[in-house]
Amino acid sequence: MRESRQSRSPSSEDLAAPTSAQIESCRRCDLWRRATHGVPGEGPSTALVMLVGEQPGDQEDRTGQPFVGPAGRELDRLLREADLDRSACYVTNAVKHFKWEPRGKRRLHRRPNSTEIEACSVWLEQEIAALKPKVIVALGATAARALIKQPGTIAALRTQRLVHSLGAHLFVTYHPSAVLRADAAAEEVRSLLLRDLRCAVRFLRAGDS
Repeated sequence: MRESRQSRSPSSEDLAAPTSAQIESCRRCDLWRRATHGVPGEGPSTALVMLVGEQPGDQEDRTGQPFVGPAGRELDRLLREADLDRSACYVTNAVKHFKWEPRGKRRLHRRPNSTEIEACSVWLEQEIAALKPKVIVALGATAARALIKQPGTIAALRTQRLVHSLGAHLFVTYHPSAVLRADAAAEEVRSLLLRDLRCAVRFLRAGDS
């Protein structure tokens, strides 16, 4: 049985991104109870771009790695089209444990609530403080909420010039899972998501020129 102690909150002296062991031992909310693994971020400590999703999915929960399921594969395709090397990015989630409900033999995703997002915010802030990225891309409403800490739709936020409290320029766009939905809007969402990723790349390269 897993221990039920609450994990220590990271301090300003924690200069590294949180480790798998730290995320595994986190008890700040109850999502750990049904999760297989806590899923920390992944990528080089020198990454200039941080991509923030909502939470691990079924495959991420089983492997302990972020964005390795269908949405991750779609993100990989989008990054290639935007001329952004995923291996040079730091990829993480606003919430580090998979929230799900059973549906037959399947485990269906449930959106994290505000309490769970806030409980996990210490880890996201530690990641940002450790990496000091120039650009943060919020993929979806949960990531945007965790980073901006105020309400707003993706449609409204993606057109705004936003700066994170630690100095990174913040781009808000749709989550790649929205592209996988079998509806008429999926292709339009993909087009907008790709446009936003290309805007982030142009901003990054303009700053380096």
